[in-house]
Amino acid sequence: MVSASANHDDGSGQQCIADKRFTRRLPQSDDVCQIRQFIDAIWLEEGLSKNTQSAYQRDLSIFACWLNDHGKLIAETDALVVRQYLMWRVEQHFTPTSTSRFLSSARRFFRYLLRESLISEDPMLLIALPKRGRPLPKTLSEADVEQILNSPDVTSVLGLRDRAMLETLYASGLRVSELISLQLGQVNLELGVIRVVGKGEKERLVPLGEEAVRWIKEFLLSGRAELLVDRADETLFPSLRGTMMTRQTFWHRIKRYAVSSGIEKPISPHVLRHAFATHLINHGADLRVVQMMLGHSDLSSTQIYTHVAQQRLQSLHQQHHPRG
Repeated sequence: MVSASANHDDGSGQQCIADKRFTRRLPQSDDVCQIRQFIDAIWLEEGLSKNTQSAYQRDLSIFACWLNDHGKLIAETDALVVRQYLMWRVEQHFTPTSTSRFLSSARRFFRYLLRESLISEDPMLLIALPKRGRPLPKTLSEADVEQILNSPDVTSVLGLRDRAMLETLYASGLRVSELISLQLGQVNLELGVIRVVGKGEKERLVPLGEEAVRWIKEFLLSGRAELLVDRADETLFPSLRGTMMTRQTFWHRIKRYAVSSGIEKPISPHVLRHAFATHLINHGADLRVVQMMLGHSDLSSTQIYTHVAQQRLQSLHQQHHPRG
C-alpha cells in the first residue's frame, strides 16, 4: 500500500523528488514558495508542532507534484482539479485516513491563499469532507503491558534506560516526542511529577508513580553517565551517542520488546499511551483528569477511551454471563 510517508523529504518541501509516481517529480518553484509561506504563517499564528508542520508540508507537496505532472499550478486549482487529484489518490491506494488529512491541510492552505489575495476563489468550498467512523484506538491488556515492561535486560545500560523509558511512558501517557525530549529539569523525583511541554507549547504536570520514579532513579544512578560519555547534555534518556533519541529508534526498540514478549498485536509507543488512558478509565479514573494528563485540548478526544472500556465490559459479559 502506498502512503505519503514513502516520499522523500530533503527539507526543502520537495518531497516528491524520488517518487516514481511522478514524471517531473518536483513541484513548481512558485508552489514551493507558497507552501513554505503557509507553513511559516501557521507556525507564527498558532505555534504548531514540527510534526504537524511536516504533515502539512508533505501533503501539500505531493499535491503540488501531481499538479506539475499535469501542467498546473496551485494558483490555477479549481474544484474539478481537486476531485481529479482525489481520484488519483484512490488509484494509488492512499489510505482514507491520509486522504482525509490531505483535505484538512488543503482547506487551511487555500483559506490562507484566499486571505493573502493569492487566489480569487477557494476551490475547497465545493469539496465535502468524507464521513467516516472514528476508529477505536489499539490498546494492550494489563498483562501485555507487564510483559513488555519486564522485557529489557536491566543488567545492561541500554536495557536499564529502556525500562525507565517504558515505565515513564506507561505511568504518564506521554506522546513519544514528549518522552524522548524530556530534560532533567522537567522531572521532580521527590514530588513524583514531570512538567511536560506538549502540542502548541502548552505545559502540564503529570504524575509518575512509584515504579517509574524507582526506575528513573536507578538509571540516573547507574547508567545515564555511561551513555553521555562526558557530554554536557540535559536529555533525560540519551541515545547511545549521548544525544536525544529519535522517535524511530524508540519505536524499533519497543517493537523488539513486544516480539520478545510474544505479543503479536501491532505495537508502537502510541499504543502504550492508549493503554495508559484505557487502564486508568477501567479502574475508575475521572475522564477530565485523564484528559488533563494526556494533554488533550478537547474532551471529545479523550471520550473515545470510554468506548474502549465499554467494549471490554461487553466482551467480559459475553464471556462470563450465562446468557451472554
